[in-house]
Amino acid sequence: MRPAPPAAVRPRLRVDSTAKRLLFATVRVDTELEDGSRGSGTAFVVRHAYPGGSACYVVSNRHLVEGVRRGGLVFTRAEDGEPRIGARVELAIEDFAQAWFLHPDPAVDLALVPLRPLEQAAQAQGVRLYYSPIDTRLALDAATAARLDALEDVLFVGYPSGVWDQTNLMPILRRGTTATPLALDFEGRPEFLVDAAVFPGSSGSPVFVHQPETAPAMHGVGRQIHFAGVVAAVFFRADSGLPVPAPVPAQHGGLAAATEMLDLGLVIKADAVLGLLAAYLRQYPP
Repeated sequence: MRPAPPAAVRPRLRVDSTAKRLLFATVRVDTELEDGSRGSGTAFVVRHAYPGGSACYVVSNRHLVEGVRRGGLVFTRAEDGEPRIGARVELAIEDFAQAWFLHPDPAVDLALVPLRPLEQAAQAQGVRLYYSPIDTRLALDAATAARLDALEDVLFVGYPSGVWDQTNLMPILRRGTTATPLALDFEGRPEFLVDAAVFPGSSGSPVFVHQPETAPAMHGVGRQIHFAGVVAAVFFRADSGLPVPAPVPAQHGGLAAATEMLDLGLVIKADAVLGLLAAYLRQYPP
């Protein structure tokens, strides 16, 4: 008699570094637009303190949620306080587009939804969500940005062109550099550029100035990771031959195949995320 095959062993991942924690900061967004086309994008969880407490919120781009007929978020399941790798929790959001709170300035491409109702929906299914929120105290402020160099390494996390590890539910980590100084507002708006490969699905990806924990302290800011902003648009060469920015579309193939991408991404600064949270808390006090 042949011995029974060994039971499948679920993979484990020790979440013991900054980069590993970032894998669980993001949430995959799956959408169906009004025209029936499907797409995906990136959202991420932040923890924000306010007088008397703190709460977690899911943040993404407004262009990713507007005009969406139905949509949902994909989390990893929590088990004994650890991620159960590959165990999917899919949460459909009723009235998806209306569920999001949009930045009060229509020109700022940001939106949020509070996490607590999503956690309650998961608990009603008998499961818990595993996530590693980005503390908004890590948001890059003007004083720190002024001490950074014009060229800094950046790290961003998301689902470029819908690519991810579907078996283990892992997003894709990517690197690049700043392409404009973080101390300045590109074209006078709270934005900066990164020299990195940004694709559909990267929309909503959190961006960090990344100084590895093994690296020496530099620029007086130490061995840290700073939350710098959110990917919102990519530059491509228009028919006129001039480079122009366009929102990173959620739908796959949303940019023409012949479009010449310039590997320049436009990032909304973290200050705008803080402004979005402040506006939400003014309208919906805790």
